[in-house]
Amino acid sequence: MLSDQSATTVRATLPVVGAAIGEITERFYTGLFTARPELLRDLFNRGNQAAGTQRQALAGSIAAFATHLVEHPDERPDAMLNRVAHKHASLGIAPDQYEIVHEHLFAAIVEVLGDAVTPEVAAAWDEVYWLMANALIAIEKRLYDERSDAGTPRPWVVTERVEETADVATFRLRPADGGPLPDFRAGQYVSVRVELPDGARQIRQYSLSGAPGSPVRQISVKRMRAREDTGMPSPEGEVSTHLHTHVREGSVLDVSAPYGDLVLDATDAPVLLASAGIGVTPMIAMLEQLAATGHKAPVTVVHADRSPAEHALRADHEAFADKLADAETHFWYEHPEPGHPADRTGLVDLSGVTVRPGTRAYLCGPLPFMRAVRTQLLAKGVPAADIHYEVFGPDLWLARD
Repeated sequence: MLSDQSATTVRATLPVVGAAIGEITERFYTGLFTARPELLRDLFNRGNQAAGTQRQALAGSIAAFATHLVEHPDERPDAMLNRVAHKHASLGIAPDQYEIVHEHLFAAIVEVLGDAVTPEVAAAWDEVYWLMANALIAIEKRLYDERSDAGTPRPWVVTERVEETADVATFRLRPADGGPLPDFRAGQYVSVRVELPDGARQIRQYSLSGAPGSPVRQISVKRMRAREDTGMPSPEGEVSTHLHTHVREGSVLDVSAPYGDLVLDATDAPVLLASAGIGVTPMIAMLEQLAATGHKAPVTVVHADRSPAEHALRADHEAFADKLADAETHFWYEHPEPGHPADRTGLVDLSGVTVRPGTRAYLCGPLPFMRAVRTQLLAKGVPAADIHYEVFGPDLWLARD
């Protein structure tokens, strides 16, 4: 994939570029949004930009891709690329936007590294960028070609709103034009675009929380409140707050075609579905799908939350599991409540949970939760290739791993 000359140069300069990649991505976004403010207003997540998480995710993906190229020259990191490509396709990213990113990213590299960016170094990292960009463009084209409704959001009418918890609401939707519902696979998400009071048209992704086959589609949205009590303070969610405050039955939302690569394998293997918080949404769709198709192999359901009252869709968790031939549910709460004797206190601990040989595991929730569960599953003998995950927001897994 990477030419021998460029591989040698990238290998030699990766420590320097890696050490500066955070500053490079910060300069990149500053330059990009100065030149193209409409991208921040109508495409990029302003909350992630304010929190700095998008910069970390971009830095992590570039470093991870370059490292993979030099360490595994005959392989392509398709898992990472597919995850990014699905997110891009849900946003309607076009090939010419990679040219814009290239211009401002390399301007930032030169600005930060200065004379260290020799023509040889520039050519090598240019090759890295276009290998990654062209791979994404090709995957995104395939995703667009698979769907007649790809690229352009479509108006959908809210037919019902259900309050799941104090901070989670489910919105059931139908196409406003009365046309057919697009197919999707359990675990996938859609992008929802709303116009905010300042005129910005912000986009967010929400998992479809019902299984395929329903006459409606549904998303379950958690209102993201501002937090200062974590290592990474987060602002109030602009779009989730707008949906909770303003969207009712009869409202119209712009919704993309479904995307996402966290989907159930078409096998009859044992399944483990592990979620925390609002990460429950794709797991509920998967669990409903397993129940609807009469899955016979064992299914293990694991969920962690602050309390039973904050466990969105708990009734669905239990009801769909009860329909399966062989299923167990294990719920952990930081603050348990009386009346739920089977619930557990604290963080997820799989030491007492049976994980069958051949299990396919699917994870969704905060990164610390998913890393902890993945570590426990690996210790129980589940191969890394059989552990799949979905990250809500920027993929910060790569920023560390």
